[in-house]
Amino acid sequence: MSHNLGMNAGRESDGRVLPAKCPNKGGSLSPAEGMEGRRPTKENTGQLAASQMQSWIDALAGLRRVREAARKDKRLRFTALLHHVSVTLLANSFYALKRQAAPGVDGLTWQEYETDLDNRLEDLHSRVHRGTYRALPSKRAYIPKPDGRQRPLGIAALEDKIVQHAVGTILSQIYEEDFLGFSYGFRPGRSAHDALDALSVGIMRKKVNWVLDADMRDCFGSFSHEWMGKFLQHRIGDRRILRLIKKWLRAGVLEDGGWSETEKGTPQGSVISPLLCNVYLHYVLDLWVQRWRTRRITGDVIVVRYADDSVLGFQYRADAERFLREWRERLQKFGLELHPGKTRLIEFGRFAVRNRKQQGERKPETFNFLGFTHICGQSWKNGKFFVLRKTIRERLLAKLQQVKIALRKQMHQPLAEVGRWLRSVVQGYFNYHAVPGNFASLWSFRFEIRKRWLHVIRRRSQRSRMTWELLESLAAQWLPLPQILHPYPMVRFDATYPR
Repeated sequence: MSHNLGMNAGRESDGRVLPAKCPNKGGSLSPAEGMEGRRPTKENTGQLAASQMQSWIDALAGLRRVREAARKDKRLRFTALLHHVSVTLLANSFYALKRQAAPGVDGLTWQEYETDLDNRLEDLHSRVHRGTYRALPSKRAYIPKPDGRQRPLGIAALEDKIVQHAVGTILSQIYEEDFLGFSYGFRPGRSAHDALDALSVGIMRKKVNWVLDADMRDCFGSFSHEWMGKFLQHRIGDRRILRLIKKWLRAGVLEDGGWSETEKGTPQGSVISPLLCNVYLHYVLDLWVQRWRTRRITGDVIVVRYADDSVLGFQYRADAERFLREWRERLQKFGLELHPGKTRLIEFGRFAVRNRKQQGERKPETFNFLGFTHICGQSWKNGKFFVLRKTIRERLLAKLQQVKIALRKQMHQPLAEVGRWLRSVVQGYFNYHAVPGNFASLWSFRFEIRKRWLHVIRRRSQRSRMTWELLESLAAQWLPLPQILHPYPMVRFDATYPR
């Protein structure tokens, strides 16, 4: 079945894309007048604001109808979507990008592109709709991984980022109605903590005795372009949108002056990659798991997937082992594979401690997920089974090493300036890691930050008189004290899913 929706571009209110902004922060000047330094007339300002607001309202209404159509008919194919890529949507996509992001092969920064934004977007819009838009290769960059290896990233050109964001905004209206509840990664309104809550609640409330901790090897860079095209065509019938995605997938990568073709996968780090990865895994994994656990098991099964990182809980070991065998076979069919060193089946759950003790074995094994080590523990209130979560030690040490290197670079900066920076670092760390049961790790992080700050201050001068006592006053002024910022998993999960 196909469907043609003639609507203006935009995004639903839950998509968190803001209306196009003016270059000045005052908000009273139009973009052109702001750059020319002229005072706008009151009439012109009112007309411009009304026009922009009406355009935005039309855009929101248009994509809202797309989403409603996708919700009503799960087999609907959308044959006309490109007209949603309007100048308004491109402008909103531009302002949704990170201002300080590294430039791609075009060398254009966000600030440079903004200087003539209206004309640039009009030209980009024209090229996209005339079919003369060409995707540029991504620039290869590397970032360190916690285990010391390098993670390859692809930095797209600025205009590619804008168009990818706009197309992703449109496609997300459709696929957010298709994606299943246990998929959490890179989806609007769903965070890593939502996935962590779902996992903890599932293990504690369901009959989970075995946990399969699985990680796919290089999912972003390995999926089949041919299968991706087939999956997209289940919902997308607009050939122009499909051609755009094909251009991005085949744009290639530029590294050390040499271009290399991307025959499979997509560069990790591009704007459209997370959505494409979710679409691919939706058909390869999610729908299959949904059918598998309703037809082929004898006990309870829970599933939580965050991008290419998945954790499954099983009541019976036989179910877990059979699932793992069939899962490997299915992934191989679609060009993917599980990482042998990061995929484990362990005994974990409310009876794991008792069972292993009866067998004369050590404490249950732990597993890592989204920055936390999950441990079989007990509630200090009633002694019932509880999933404890501690910051992964390797992640904590890696973060401290980053802070140490940055402190050395700021060795001779004023203490107040360094203190303000450290406050943002510590508070940002707490914002993610301050979950119930992780208080000791928070104190440890703050203590180690103080040690490294003291070491750097003493190195500023051979006659430094900085002592622990003096540093305590600095730490009290600049470093936040640890406190639990997140509720217990059951509290937030039940509030999100009242049923």
